[in-house]
Amino acid sequence: MSSNPEEARDGRLVRIGWPPRTRREVLIKTLWIVVWLVFLGSPVGDLVSGGHSTGGAVAGWLGLSVFVAVYLVLVFRQMGRRSYTLRTVGVLVGTLAVLAVVLCLAFGKEWLGLFVYVSVACGAALPLRLAYRTIPLTAVAMLLVGLRAGEQDALDLVLLVVLIGFAMTGVGQLVRTTIELRQARATVAQLAANEERLRLARDLHDLLGHSLSLITLKSELAGRMLPGHPDKAAQQIADIEQVSRQALVDVREAVTGYRRARLADELAGTRVALTAANVTADLPVDPDFTGLPEESESALAWALREAVTNVVRHSGARRCRVELLHRQTLDGPVLELSVEDDGQGGSGKGPGNGLTGLTERLEKAGGTLEAGPLKRGFRLVARVPAGPRPDIGSGA
Repeated sequence: MSSNPEEARDGRLVRIGWPPRTRREVLIKTLWIVVWLVFLGSPVGDLVSGGHSTGGAVAGWLGLSVFVAVYLVLVFRQMGRRSYTLRTVGVLVGTLAVLAVVLCLAFGKEWLGLFVYVSVACGAALPLRLAYRTIPLTAVAMLLVGLRAGEQDALDLVLLVVLIGFAMTGVGQLVRTTIELRQARATVAQLAANEERLRLARDLHDLLGHSLSLITLKSELAGRMLPGHPDKAAQQIADIEQVSRQALVDVREAVTGYRRARLADELAGTRVALTAANVTADLPVDPDFTGLPEESESALAWALREAVTNVVRHSGARRCRVELLHRQTLDGPVLELSVEDDGQGGSGKGPGNGLTGLTERLEKAGGTLEAGPLKRGFRLVARVPAGPRPDIGSGA
């Protein structure tokens, strides 16, 4: 059993557009496909009834087995993905169509249900342009074969074949769109990481390039002056020390900026985390952070991260609502963050280490924290100054 609740929860979900990861997912996807085999009831009943000779029954079972095997391989491997080339898919779909026609003409109208599978295969495995053509052709072929086999209600089955075929084109398109969205999300994440690395490289070059060049130049001057002008060499060494200290300060400030939590980034990460945990996210659109002090923004970002982490890992919630509100108080303007979910609520054993540390972080920034269970769910409210702290203002 997974020790990570988030992983365990994700493991219970069958992901659309992903290949099966476990035996359970293989079983679920197989059952989803096999349930359509209900239309094989009539052909199987016809073979079991004993109305055919031994040779005919053997031929019927063999043809039906080949038909089902081709159908399962085609739909299981091709729907939403492109495991086979278009030529291979065409051959497999053609094989299904030929088998359906031959078996229906050879054994009678009870085998007309095979055309449903031909229509499903066309909708699931063929490109949309071809599917829109082959599905009606499949219905026409079934109608002609049905009339030839003596089925007076063959016309009624045409609508069923057409509807199921076009429904499968929608399912296949949904799966393909899901795969494309997942790939696009991975591409965006990779591009963002590359852009961040480039920004880091540019910042380091801007911060250290001039300082290191100056240190190198002054070191060379000090080396040349040292034998005959030790006083001037000492001055160069003092300048080197000053430049080095300033470079160290610049690097520390840059690193602090990189490490500082940003509220906009946390909101974007919140949407991704909640979506991945199958929690419906209700987040603010285009929030206004104008004039928000860095200390307040960082504290509020940590509060959002802690709250969302608790929602994803412990609450079992289905919906999470995040609000950012500007309020005017006697102590000045404040920005209020509210995170509310419909999960199981708190444990009732007092605040955990995460909330305790978060309270201390907010108090350091001049803010407050309120957290507690609701009738259904849990709510966390964090408030931070939205303007300059009154106790930090310049003296008269």
